Amino acid sequence: MCISRDLVGYAIEQGSSDIHLEEGSPVAIRVNSDIRILDRVLTTEDFDTLLKEILSQDKIDLFLARNDLDTSTSLEGLSRIRINVYIANRKRCMVLRILPDKLPDWEKLRIPEAFIKLAHRHRGLILCTGPTGSGKTTTLAALVQYITETQNRHILTIEDPIEFEFKHTTTSIVHQREVKRDTESFATALRAALREDPDVIYIGEMRDLETIQLAITAAETGHLVLGTLHTSSAAKTVERIVDVFPTDQQEQARLQVSGSLVGVFAQTLCKDTQGGRKLAYELMINTPAIANLIRERKVGQIYSQLQTGSKEGMCTLEQCLQGLLSAGLITRGTALSVAGNPRAMAVAVSN
Repeated sequence: MCISRDLVGYAIEQGSSDIHLEEGSPVAIRVNSDIRILDRVLTTEDFDTLLKEILSQDKIDLFLARNDLDTSTSLEGLSRIRINVYIANRKRCMVLRILPDKLPDWEKLRIPEAFIKLAHRHRGLILCTGPTGSGKTTTLAALVQYITETQNRHILTIEDPIEFEFKHTTTSIVHQREVKRDTESFATALRAALREDPDVIYIGEMRDLETIQLAITAAETGHLVLGTLHTSSAAKTVERIVDVFPTDQQEQARLQVSGSLVGVFAQTLCKDTQGGRKLAYELMINTPAIANLIRERKVGQIYSQLQTGSKEGMCTLEQCLQGLLSAGLITRGTALSVAGNPRAMAVAVSN
């Protein structure tokens, strides 16, 4: 029996997104945001076998040396999986994130067309933000796939690890670089990217000052840059980017962001009334009015611009939740719990 295929196959049947494993403990899976404990216990011997099934020996050695490993692999005919192995309470643990076998389609994900259309820009910074597990990588993968099918571009991705695998199409080429496998770091790969003739650069995560600086530079020098951040709204995304710079550089950073930012898609997944999950989002498109607010340090006023920006396709998270609530797709309690502005949401649901 192949333990990895058995576990992943069962999880897929149950509609699970993640498998949590610890030697000597019951297997747990996440289904629609909730953890479900199974009867099956993964023994130490099972864990040894599982590591050998899904990791090469050099990856196992790396884990043994560092007590942490983040990578990905494919189980042929079943699924791609992202793998994180770590030590907790002196036991080996593992999380397997199940990745869809097929590249995501933006229409099936219900990503708004206003966001997808931003992919036709030839320069600037497009950010997808949200908490861990909110589907940021899937959304940007759908955007990249859309570009490969509709445009003539060279797309370069920098990821840690690679999750979705893209192929060249008849109109576009895609090169994917994995940090620690193909390049030393995000920053190293980004510096090199400017000499690799890309049209689109996808950065798996903008984690530090150097990566953010290089991303903005790439956006300013004629590249379309896609990236992710762990922020919950458009306004907080702008604040996070500016705040990562030293105090004496923040004014310049604010000017750069106001000019290079194309849009922010802040998303989350919320439980629906059918036992699944629905995408809820806030969309900001950087209009001249919003760019001026960023320059003038009036980021707090961006929310009101989103409320009245429906003509450009913009909306607040609360407006999106109200739409899901009106359609009977989520409950009032879910809307209130997910809202970033509970007061605005409470007013909306009471009307």
